[in-house]
Amino acid sequence: MLSEARPSDDVAMALALEEARSATAHGDVPVGAVVMSAADEPQVLARRHNERELTGDPTAHAEILALREAAGRVGSWHLGGCTLVATLEPCLMCAGALVAARIDRVVFGAPDPRAGACGSLYNVAADPRLNHEVEVVSGLRADESAALLEGFFEERRQS
Repeated sequence: MLSEARPSDDVAMALALEEARSATAHGDVPVGAVVMSAADEPQVLARRHNERELTGDPTAHAEILALREAAGRVGSWHLGGCTLVATLEPCLMCAGALVAARIDRVVFGAPDPRAGACGSLYNVAADPRLNHEVEVVSGLRADESAALLEGFFEERRQS
């Protein structure tokens, strides 16, 4: 199910973009993610960026790391009411983790036609056959998110 962005989503996206930029310092693809609490005045529970190259862990996507950190902060795997904001559309693994964590909403910037699982290639977030559906908001600051990725890969091709 598609929805519209909220003012707190833009604040969280600014933080996610900041996180994404820091991923390049260790050679990781610039993707950032932020988990916001379910409170009337949302608070940042976690903010992370990709760390696959840094840690050698294939599951160290920004979204997974942010979900783990947020769960640790709230003391539960159940993140109902929370929103995850990411610079890139979550992949199949990350979308599955959103469903498993019972996240209420996912907001993302750039779509990922090759691996996106929140509407582009798959739609795991809103699959009624699963035990939980995640509200999807797509395209928030998509140009900025896409520009970070394009710049990163362009630089790598020139190296």
